[in-house]
Amino acid sequence: MTWWHAVVIFIAGLWAGTINTVVGSGTLVTFPVLVALGYSPLTATTSNAIGLAPGTVSGAIGYRQELKGYWPEVVKLAVASFFGAICGTILLLSLPKDAFETVVPALVGLAVVLVIVQPRVAAWVAKRREENGKVHKIGPLLLFLIFLIGIYGGYFTAAQGVMMVAVMGMLMSESLQRLNGVKNALSAVVNIVAGTIYAFIAPVSWPVVALLAVGSTIGGQLGAKIGRKLSPKVLRGVIVVVGVAAMVQLLLK
Repeated sequence: MTWWHAVVIFIAGLWAGTINTVVGSGTLVTFPVLVALGYSPLTATTSNAIGLAPGTVSGAIGYRQELKGYWPEVVKLAVASFFGAICGTILLLSLPKDAFETVVPALVGLAVVLVIVQPRVAAWVAKRREENGKVHKIGPLLLFLIFLIGIYGGYFTAAQGVMMVAVMGMLMSESLQRLNGVKNALSAVVNIVAGTIYAFIAPVSWPVVALLAVGSTIGGQLGAKIGRKLSPKVLRGVIVVVGVAAMVQLLLK
């Protein structure tokens, strides 16, 4: 790894950590960067999951005020994310490598679409809460959907946070800021579980992991403190452009 590769990966991790805390989908920054630098899609995915895990934890800590008094509910949802992430990692490691590389462009495309519609999801969640003050308890349907998202996150992490906010917004009446805090906590669970499994039995680039971990941890704190002041349109614009570029690159390989 050259020094400028290291700088690019660190900056990508920093930006991804910030984006993950505020919007989600930081993987759509780091994944294409790693692929562009010559790493295989599988190694990029596994190294990315491990490297961004500290950033998701950092972001969750940054949102601790929004989660104050709400941790019992977070734990219930985290159990579903935990088992979903295990299933997702097993799926990634069980399927042939060619199968993953074939489906990755479609997954990136799906993630880009989710990022584009994220503002509508956020507006819908906010409107629903204003119209319905009733607090819905966490039920089997929500737990099942969070489990499914955990499977997706364990397999390919991009835009899992957007999915989480969407389903929680449909089935819960909490504020958008609290939902974002829950999203960060659940994303941390998925990344830690997937990253731990990958660390032992999957191809991983540890220099990449180290650079992403440091960058994303700093980014997670930046996202929690100043992320709300950044223009969401700018953040989403960067994610969409990078995601589309990654999809094109993967299709042309």
